[in-house]
Amino acid sequence: MEIAKAMHPKATWASADTAIAEIAKMMEKDDIGAVPIGKDDKLIGMVTDRDIALRLVAKGRDPAKTTAADIMTKGIVWCRSSSTVEDAIHMMEQKKIRRLAVIDDNKRLVGMLSLGDIAHAVSRSLSGEVLQAVAEHHDGKAPEARA
Repeated sequence: MEIAKAMHPKATWASADTAIAEIAKMMEKDDIGAVPIGKDDKLIGMVTDRDIALRLVAKGRDPAKTTAADIMTKGIVWCRSSSTVEDAIHMMEQKKIRRLAVIDDNKRLVGMLSLGDIAHAVSRSLSGEVLQAVAEHHDGKAPEARA
């Protein structure tokens, strides 16, 4: 299945100098957990709800004065809208990420693909496989192996 059929269309992005307070409002309005960040017409990073919690709130920073560039996860992993969902799953498993920016052949952001989108688009066993791979703890051990 092509990613274009599974993705969340109409993704919006914000510039690197956007205040985190504004990014949070975007997240609330669109009911999303990540906003791609751009500069000079290129995607350069992603601000996630986790970035806001750990790099802003936990550090006591002011959301009105802190910009996307200050707390974003640098670099961005993307896929093409014409790629297959299976290709995207492989990339998400490999990079251990939960969301992918989707670009078209003109390198324009056209959507986002999340684990939730995948769960609705593919078989239960395949979506469970990617969830397990992406959710693996940072130490590389499954939860039962850490006990």
